[in-house]
Amino acid sequence: MSSTWAGAGMSQEELMAADECLVVDEADRILRTAPKSDAHRFTYGGPDGASPTPAPLHRAFSVFLFSAEGKLLLQKRAASKVTFPGVWTNTCCSHPLAGQVPDEVDSPEAVADGSVPGIKAAAVRKLGHELGIPPDQVPTSAFTFLTRLHYCAPDSDTHGPTSPWGEHEIDYVLFVRPSAPVTLQPNPDEVDELRYVDPAELAAMMDPGSGLKWSPWFRILAERFLPAWWQDLDATIKTSKHHDRGTIHRVL
Repeated sequence: MSSTWAGAGMSQEELMAADECLVVDEADRILRTAPKSDAHRFTYGGPDGASPTPAPLHRAFSVFLFSAEGKLLLQKRAASKVTFPGVWTNTCCSHPLAGQVPDEVDSPEAVADGSVPGIKAAAVRKLGHELGIPPDQVPTSAFTFLTRLHYCAPDSDTHGPTSPWGEHEIDYVLFVRPSAPVTLQPNPDEVDELRYVDPAELAAMMDPGSGLKWSPWFRILAERFLPAWWQDLDATIKTSKHHDRGTIHRVL
């Protein structure tokens, strides 16, 4: 089933207003929805005016797409992005949304059993929107849900120490290794560059001397989790060896 999402031709500012994110509590229970702009807005107060109040906690996902040879596809976010422009990150990062067909809202039961059809449907939608990958090349059945990460990060590199923008997310980590090379037609409003890397090439890119900027969520995952998952890629994708679906890792 193709997505009914209407945002394909919208500007970044229009998407921030139109997309309805899923606001959750710390146990990942859905509380309400909020426009993406509200779900990413930090506020500041206190005596010095610089004490941050994070954006509402909401659901997100991070896709790690691997080639048949085991190389990871990275993207550099477009300079026109509202949040974290021009940084390198994993293949695709976005949010499940309310009001979509196919439904992107997963029940507690779907999270507990690892099926998460809503998160996977959102991943298929955004891989098409951002990278131009046709849905039939990345069916929902090809994705493996590994675990969740709760993190919070203001976009201070771009917008300064009292940035109005940032991320406060429970991030679902998805791995996928398509059976054939995927078609890549990156959307210039979303992506500035794409690159397949092996672990050594990623390490060189992430070396401080490279001068490259990285998304905070990818840096956490790359430093704490990715080496074990990647070294054992077949088992990570095909078995439950590295699955930790009941845990929400807190990195705050």
